[in-house]
Amino acid sequence: MNAYNQEPRLLHGGDYNPDQWLDYPEILKKDLELMKEAKINTVSLGIFAWSALEPREGEFHFEWLDQIMDDVAAMGGNVILATPSGARPAWLSEKYPEVLRTNANRQKMRHGGRHNHCFSSPVYREKVALINRKLAERYGQHPAVIMWHISNEYGGDCHCEYCQANFRKWLQARYGTLEALNEAWWGPFWSHSFSDWSQVESPSPIGESAVHGLNLDWKRFVTDQTIDFFEHEIKDIRHITPDIPVTTNFMADTMDLIPFQSLNYERFAKHVDILSWDCYPAWHNDWETTADLASKVGFIDDLYRSLKDQPFLLMESTPSGVNWHPVNKTKRPGMHLLSSMQHIAHGSDSNLYFQIRKSRGSSEKFHGAVIDHDNSSDNRVFQDVKEVGALMEKIQGVKGGGKKAKVAILYDWENNWALDDAQGYAQGTKRYPQTLQEHYRYFWNQDIPVDVVTPRYDLSGYDLVVAPMLYLLSETDMRALKEYVAAGGTLVSTYITGVVNEADLTYLNGWPQALQELFGLQVKETDVYYPKDHNRIQTATGDYGVKDYAALIEVQDAEVLARYQEGFYQGEAAVTRHHFGEGDAYFIAPRTEQAFLDEFYGLRTKELHLANPLVVAGNPDVSIQSRKQAGRTYHFVMNFSEEVQEVTLAQELQDLLTGETMPKTLHLQPYQVRVLVAE
Repeated sequence: MNAYNQEPRLLHGGDYNPDQWLDYPEILKKDLELMKEAKINTVSLGIFAWSALEPREGEFHFEWLDQIMDDVAAMGGNVILATPSGARPAWLSEKYPEVLRTNANRQKMRHGGRHNHCFSSPVYREKVALINRKLAERYGQHPAVIMWHISNEYGGDCHCEYCQANFRKWLQARYGTLEALNEAWWGPFWSHSFSDWSQVESPSPIGESAVHGLNLDWKRFVTDQTIDFFEHEIKDIRHITPDIPVTTNFMADTMDLIPFQSLNYERFAKHVDILSWDCYPAWHNDWETTADLASKVGFIDDLYRSLKDQPFLLMESTPSGVNWHPVNKTKRPGMHLLSSMQHIAHGSDSNLYFQIRKSRGSSEKFHGAVIDHDNSSDNRVFQDVKEVGALMEKIQGVKGGGKKAKVAILYDWENNWALDDAQGYAQGTKRYPQTLQEHYRYFWNQDIPVDVVTPRYDLSGYDLVVAPMLYLLSETDMRALKEYVAAGGTLVSTYITGVVNEADLTYLNGWPQALQELFGLQVKETDVYYPKDHNRIQTATGDYGVKDYAALIEVQDAEVLARYQEGFYQGEAAVTRHHFGEGDAYFIAPRTEQAFLDEFYGLRTKELHLANPLVVAGNPDVSIQSRKQAGRTYHFVMNFSEEVQEVTLAQELQDLLTGETMPKTLHLQPYQVRVLVAE
C-alpha cells in the first residue's frame, strides 16, 4: 500500500539534519518540541548524511537514524528518506579518486563542496548502491517512511575518460555510423569530420567548440547519463520497497527564475513517481514588482505540474531569506503565507523548507530556517511557519486536487540549448524562457489557468496553444502542430521559429514548407535591433512598440492583422492569421511591448471563451487560481502587492482560512490570501 497516497494531510516541514547535532542531545530533543509547535508533519532525512552513516569504509552507524525515525513516527510525522549520494565522505574521495569529477578543462576536481562525483565511475556506483540497499533493507518497512528522496538536486557533468567512453557509446547508439554523425554535425565545417570514434570528445572551453551538433548532443548525453545514474540508485530501492514512491528535487535558475537549464526535465520526469522542486525567489527585489516575480513562480509551477499531469511537491523553500542571492533579503510580513499558498494554488501538495534547523557552521549557517540560532519559537519567522502549518491543516482537502486548463504554452529544453548556442541574433536578448513568461503573464493577470507543456505533449485538449520562438523544431513536431490546428485548435507562434531541425542543422530552401502551409506565409529574414533601435506596429485598434527582433514575412494567403510602421519594411505585414483546416494559426513577427500581447490575447480570450467565469472584475496584482478535489473547488485569491487591492467575483463564497462568508467584492490587504471554497 502506497503510504504517501494514504496520507490525507498536505505535507509541511522539510530538510532536517540531525547528523549535524549528534553531540547535542538537548538540541535534538528541543527540535521535536519545536516541530510539533510549528505544525510540522514531514521531515526529509539523510540527504547529506553519508559520513555519519558510514564514517569509514564498510563501517555503518544507523543507531542515530533509528532513533530519529522512531521519534518522528511517535509524533505522528512522516519521513521522506534520502539517499546520501549528493555529497561523499572524504574516505571515498581519498581511496578512490576516480569518483571525483573531471571538469571541462580536463582537470580532476578535489574533494569538497557537493555534487562533485562522476556518474560513470564504477566504484562510485558500487558504493552508492551499497548504502542505498542498506537504507532500503533497514527502513523500507518503517511506518514513518512515505517517500524516497533520491540524492539531491542532480546537476553538472564530468569529462573523465569513463564519461568520454560512455559519450561515444551514446553517440554510436544514436547515429550508428561515423558518416551519419559527420552529416548531423556538419563535419566538413572547419575540417571537423571524424575518421574514428576515438577522436570524438566532449566540448571543452579550451578553443570553445564551434560544432553546435556536438554541444547539443553533449547536453542530451548529460541528461541521459544523469537519468541512468538515477535509475542505478533506485534499482534496489524499487525491488525492496516497491510501494514507496521515489522523487528527486528539480530546480530553477534562481535569479532569473526560469526553468533549470542543465538537464532536460521533460525526459527526467518520466523516471520519478512524484515530481518535486526547490523554489527560492528573490522576493522584494528592486528590479521587478512582486506580481511580476509571482507570475514567474506560477509559470514554473505550471510547467512542473504539467510534466506529469499530477500534483507536485514543493521540496525546498525558505521561511525567510537565503544565503546565496546577491542581497539576501528577508520575507516581509505576510509574504511567507502568501508564497506558500501560491504553490498549493498551482498544484503543490506540500510546503517544505530548507531547512528545519539552521546550521551552526559552514556555508549554510545563515540560510533561512524554521528554527534559528536563538533556539526559540519566539521570533517572527517561526511564528510565520506556525501560521502556515495551521492554515494548511484547514485546507488539507485540496490534496490530490487537479487543475483544468484550456490554454497551453510550449516550453522545450533542447530548443533553448540550441538557441543559446546559436552564434547569431543578439546574445543578450534571445531570452527564450523569459519570452514565454511574458506571454504567460497575460493569462496570469486575467486569472486564466495555463498548462506549460512540451511540444511532445498531447495538445488536442486545448483551445489555445502558444508556441513562441521554437527555433529548433523537428518535422515530427511540425506535423503535430499542423494536426492540432487542422482539428480545430488555435496556435500562436512568433519570430525565430522553425530555423533548425533536431540536429541543429538549418532547413534547406528557406522556411520549412510545412510551416508555410500552416501559417500561410514565408519568413524571409529576421532583423535584429540594438537596445536603442525601435519600430512600431499598427493594429486595427492600437499602435505598439517593437524591440529586439522583427521577422520580415512574405504573406501568401494569411490575413494581415498588423503592419510595421517604420524602417525599410514600413507597411509590411507584422501579425497574421491563417485559417487552416478547422482552426487558426497566428504569427507574431516582431517582439513587442507587453501592451500588444495584452490586446492580442484579450481578443483571443473573447473569441475562444477563455475568461475565468468566477472573476467579474479582476486585478493584475491579484492572482486567482483554482483546484478541484472530491466535488469541491478551492479558489486561492492572492494579493501580490503592498497596497490594498479589490476584485469582484461572481458569487459569495466561504473563506476556509477564517470561516467567513465573503462578499462578491473583496478588499485584500497587502500580501493577503483568501482560500474560498465552492461545493
